[in-house]
Amino acid sequence: MQHRRFFKILPLLTMAGGLYWTACSSGKATQTNPVALPAVFDSSAAAGVQYDTAGIAAIPWQSFFADATLRELISKAIAGNFDLQTAYKRTEAAQQQVLLARAAFGPSATVQAGAQISRPSDNSLNGLSLSNFLGKSYIEDYTLGLNLGWEADIWGKLKGQKEAALASYLQTYEGSRAVQTRLIVTVAEGYYNLLMLEDQLNIARKNLELANQVLKITRLQRDAGEATTLAIEQAEVQQQTTALLIPQLEQAKGLQENALRLLTGELPGSVAHAGSLNTIAVSDTLSTGLPARMVKVRPDVRAAEMALQAANARVGVAKASMYPALNITASGGLNSFKASNWFSIPSSLFGLVGGSLAQPLLQKRQLKTQLATAKINRETAVIEFRQAVVTAVSEVSDAMIKIKQLKQQQVIAQAKIDTLQKAMTNADMLFKAGMANYLEVINVQSNKLQAELAMADITRQRLTAVAALYRALGGGN
Repeated sequence: MQHRRFFKILPLLTMAGGLYWTACSSGKATQTNPVALPAVFDSSAAAGVQYDTAGIAAIPWQSFFADATLRELISKAIAGNFDLQTAYKRTEAAQQQVLLARAAFGPSATVQAGAQISRPSDNSLNGLSLSNFLGKSYIEDYTLGLNLGWEADIWGKLKGQKEAALASYLQTYEGSRAVQTRLIVTVAEGYYNLLMLEDQLNIARKNLELANQVLKITRLQRDAGEATTLAIEQAEVQQQTTALLIPQLEQAKGLQENALRLLTGELPGSVAHAGSLNTIAVSDTLSTGLPARMVKVRPDVRAAEMALQAANARVGVAKASMYPALNITASGGLNSFKASNWFSIPSSLFGLVGGSLAQPLLQKRQLKTQLATAKINRETAVIEFRQAVVTAVSEVSDAMIKIKQLKQQQVIAQAKIDTLQKAMTNADMLFKAGMANYLEVINVQSNKLQAELAMADITRQRLTAVAALYRALGGGN
C-alpha cells in the first residue's frame, strides 16, 4: 500500500533533521539513553545463544520462519489484522498533525469581500453629516481586501510545536511497527499451538487403539478365566480416559483455528496446515546481537524514546507561551462608498500594515501550571523510557532462559519416551503371554501417553521461546 511505503521512507528523512535539538531550544535536551546497558546479554554462552553485532533480529521474518504455511498466515495477518490497520490509521493521523504544525510557520491569509448600506438617524451627527455633505440619508460601503497575519517565532514556540508533532508521529509509527512484531509472534505462537494440538490428537488416537487392544485382550482373558471383571473395568477406564482426550483436543484445535483466523482478519473457520512440530527445525545456536543495538531497533523502545522527545518539546512550548508574542498584520484591497467606482484603480486602493506585542498578564497561574504539568509529563516519559529499556532486556533474558531449559527438558523427555516405548513393548509381549497383569500394562500405557503429550508441549514451548527471542531482539518489523 502507498501509505506503508510512505511510512518506511518518511522516518529516514525526518529523524535526521526534525529531532535535532539545538542549544537554543526552549526545552532542555533530554537524555535518550538513561539506562546503563550491559555489554552483552547475560548468560549468552550458557544458554547456547551466541552474540554478534547484528543478531537474528536483522533477519527478515520471511527468512526467519522456515514453515511455508506459517509465512502465509503471517502475510495474511499483516494485510488484514484489525489492530495493525488501526495502528496505521493512527500513524496517518499523526502525519497530518506534522503537516499542520509546519503550516503554522507561514502567514495566514484571508480574502474578504463585502457590501453594506447604513442609514443613521437623521438627528445623529452621522445623519446630519451625510445630509450636508452627500445630500442623502444613507451611505454605501463596498470592500474587497486581503488580510495577512504572521506570528514571529522569536521564542521557539512554533518550532517546539512542530518538534512535538514530529516526535508524536514517529512515536505512532514505531508503535505500529511494535504492533506488527507482536502480531507476527502471536501468529507464530498460535500456529505452533495448532500443530501441537494436531500432534497430540494423533498421539491420543494411537493410544486409543492400544487401549482398545488391551481391553479386547483382557476380555478374552476373562472369558478364559485368566482375568477378573475388575481387570476389565480398569482397562475400560483407561480406554475411556484416552477417548476423552480426543474431543477435548478437537475443541482446543477448533478454538485455536478461530483465533488464528481472527488475527488474519477472517471469519471463523478451519486453517489449512500440514506437517508436524517435529518437522520444524530449531537452531542450536541463536545470535542475540548486542543490547545497545537491540535498544536502537526495537520499536516499542523507539516509541518510548519518541514519546520522551515529544514531552521535552512540549516543555519548550509551555515555557515559550509565557513570553510576549509578536504578531505582524497587513491588509489591503479596494474600498469605495459607490458601486460604480468600486474597482477604480488607484483611487479605490487602501492598505494597512501593523505589528503588536502581546504579553500574557492575568494568565500567569495558568501558564505556570501548564509548564509544571509539561515538566511532570517529561519526567514520566523518562521513567517510561527506562521501563521500556529494562523490560526489553528482561524479555531477551527470559527467552534465553526458556530456550536453554526447554532444550534440556526436550532431551530428557525424549529419553523418557524411548524408555517407556521399550517398557510398553515388553509389557505388551508379557501381557499377551500371560506373564504380566493388566495393571502393569495400563500403568505403562498411561505413562507413555502423558510423556508423549508432554513432549509435544515442550517442543511447542521451545519453538515459541525462539519466536519470542526474535521479537524481544527487535525482529519482525
